[in-house]
Amino acid sequence: MNSLTLAAIAFAMMLTIVAAAYGVYLYFNPSRTASDRLRDLSVSDTEDIGFEIGADAEGLEAIAGQLGKLGGASSVEEASIMRRTLVQAGFNNRHALEMFNGIKVTLALTLPLLLLPIAASQSMSVGAMIMIGACAAGYYMPGVYVTNLVNKRQHTLLSSFPDCLDLLVSSVEAGLGLDAAFRRVAAEMEASAPELSHEFQLSNHEISAGVARSDALRHLHERTGLDEVRSLVNMLSQAERFGTSVAKSLRVHAQVTRNKRMSKAEEEAAKVSPKLTVIMIIFLLPVLMSILIGPAMLNVMKTFSGSE
Repeated sequence: MNSLTLAAIAFAMMLTIVAAAYGVYLYFNPSRTASDRLRDLSVSDTEDIGFEIGADAEGLEAIAGQLGKLGGASSVEEASIMRRTLVQAGFNNRHALEMFNGIKVTLALTLPLLLLPIAASQSMSVGAMIMIGACAAGYYMPGVYVTNLVNKRQHTLLSSFPDCLDLLVSSVEAGLGLDAAFRRVAAEMEASAPELSHEFQLSNHEISAGVARSDALRHLHERTGLDEVRSLVNMLSQAERFGTSVAKSLRVHAQVTRNKRMSKAEEEAAKVSPKLTVIMIIFLLPVLMSILIGPAMLNVMKTFSGSE
């Protein structure tokens, strides 16, 4: 390893450490008042779609926002889709999109520097491929990570959603209004399903703050991304519009959701046999054949070798 490579690695590590320390210092800076935090919490989604952070952004968010301009989406629609994906993954920060883009750009610039000694020891073409691959991996790894988080979170929400619907049906049939039923279900499900309870609580807070129920339920679907929640939102909207019984509609929807969960479980169970067959063919069959044919092959080898 030559001195130029060592200098590049040392410079990259020093730059990363200084930037991280400065960002942490600014993030915990006491000059950030309660009004600043309140402004971050009260900003609307439509005001936060663009890529510009603004002069009032501070700390780590400002640094990530400046880096995020390099890796930002090419259109407002793509930015909106990516922001919704981050919310579905559980990142509800106002500047989550800018921080996500900043992480992508940082990894895309840092990983090639970390792999520079390996690339320098190879030929020019191989080294260039290593550097390009490291840059691409650093740029796309955060997206893969967020996608995995979305899938895991949706699976967690969906596993407890039918039980939540049963509680909602029982609450409505007991005489509670729909808003009170949502509050009761959120309180009852907090111990067994905290993430789903948190989403219901957010919807309750929006309704209490004056947001229309249909809009609050639509926001619930956007935060979860589940088709079952979208069906629930559509069903409640139609029941409220046409004046049908909410309790009967909820009971039918709960039964349909339960049947879908059972069908999904049966589908996963049906996939076990083909998967086990492949595993047996790859791992168990060679061992079995060696046990059955091995002694006979040894006898044949002894016979042809002339040994007794």
